Amino acid sequence: MNIQTLVRMANQIGTFFEPMPDRAQALADIAQHVRKFWEPRMRRKILEHLDTQQGEGLSDIVRQALNQHRSLVEQGTVPAL
Repeated sequence: MNIQTLVRMANQIGTFFEPMPDRAQALADIAQHVRKFWEPRMRRKILEHLDTQQGEGLSDIVRQALNQHRSLVEQGTVPAL
């Protein structure tokens, strides 16, 4: 899956959770959604994009969620060989 598709998908998740009145809960819910529904390769790729490209194209809420809850998103991923 290419990074543009992952960025688009992540931003759609962010758009869903952004209207929540509790910003902290919205950030946690975004990270939990990515953790729960994305396969490890997808999670690794979006975090790599965050690290190498500063999350170019990601909405602010998604970038913040991935940064603040990185350990949750990383859980269960196996390092790439």
